[in-house]
Amino acid sequence: MQNTDILVSGGGIAGPALAYWLGRAGFTVTVVERAPAPRPGGQTVDLRGAGRTVAARMGLLDRAREVSVEQNGVALVDGKGRFTATLPVDAFGGEGIVSEIEILRGDLADLLYQASLPGTEYLFDDTVTALEQDDDGVTVTFEKSAPRRFGLVVGADGPHSAVRALAFGPEADFVRPLGLYTSWFTTTLPLDLGGWYQMYNAPGGLVVSARPGRLPGEVKAGLSFRSGPIAYDRRDVAAQKQIIADRFAGAGWETPRLLAAMADAPDFFFDPMGQVRLDRWSRGRVALLGDAGYCATPLTGLGTSLALVGAYVLAGELAATGDHRVALRRYEQVMRPYVMEAQKLPPGGAGGFAPSSALAIRLRAASMRSMTRWPMRGILAAQFAKAGNIALPDYPLPAMR
Repeated sequence: MQNTDILVSGGGIAGPALAYWLGRAGFTVTVVERAPAPRPGGQTVDLRGAGRTVAARMGLLDRAREVSVEQNGVALVDGKGRFTATLPVDAFGGEGIVSEIEILRGDLADLLYQASLPGTEYLFDDTVTALEQDDDGVTVTFEKSAPRRFGLVVGADGPHSAVRALAFGPEADFVRPLGLYTSWFTTTLPLDLGGWYQMYNAPGGLVVSARPGRLPGEVKAGLSFRSGPIAYDRRDVAAQKQIIADRFAGAGWETPRLLAAMADAPDFFFDPMGQVRLDRWSRGRVALLGDAGYCATPLTGLGTSLALVGAYVLAGELAATGDHRVALRRYEQVMRPYVMEAQKLPPGGAGGFAPSSALAIRLRAASMRSMTRWPMRGILAAQFAKAGNIALPDYPLPAMR
């Protein structure tokens, strides 16, 4: 690559991780992020398998452990708050449904952001609006900044990727809905969670969850439901909260209190769940990374690992060759099998997560209770280990000391 200036769209997890490795390889990196600053807080994400290995190679694993959220595991509860099934965090060596290292998305993003400095330029409160490719590079038009030229553009801007829309086509062509909508928010509602990620299922495909945050008294709440397509304005938060309030009216357990707390939650998030699938992750000098190219959905627990591993592999292949075409082809060859394995949904898929009937809810609890018994324990341990791991190549990428 004669032009070693690279633009990365997205300042969450995949973008800063890629910026870190590209900077170590000698590339000049600019990250554009729509938010006005690094986004704090958010829900917990799993640091597992090969993603944990990449974090270790970056020298960030100890710091990630320091800011991780302490949890005993996941517990299913009935309408009176009684446990119907539990799965401790150590049941599968820290690689099960709840990982040994659970970290708030904002805390992990901040670690990656800080690690990418000072060699990375960040353009906050901006986004890409047009891409024009030629043989020598890409001319990028921004919403606010002046147009600039780059040798390569990487879309690491999530399942609703602006870069993917510009270079590959409309979102509907690549996102496969799961028939699930989910919302998350933070509250200080006094709930006796006992260190458990508690989850309540109600008939109709309703899922209510609450898990400990990192700060004392902090609770991360979730409200998810099964549904066909819903028309709504992604910018109208009040309308989204009303959708949740209507869907969960009359649900049991702590739902009424959580709905009341949701009304004032400053970090409310609402989105459909869907997997992103493309035949190719690059088109000319534009490539996709993480959720923009291969979102696996939270049901798999591997989105963070895919982002970290994808960033490492993409940067490594670019560092190993002077031809971006060869590097992008190798990136896909290395990552494709890992992505295919990581996108496999747990048994039952959306229905397993959000059962529709009272009988299906009881069967879900029975299924979880069986997970820690032989031979099911051994089978699931092998599956968790396989899904989260990949033999990482050794690239000429000097890690931070």
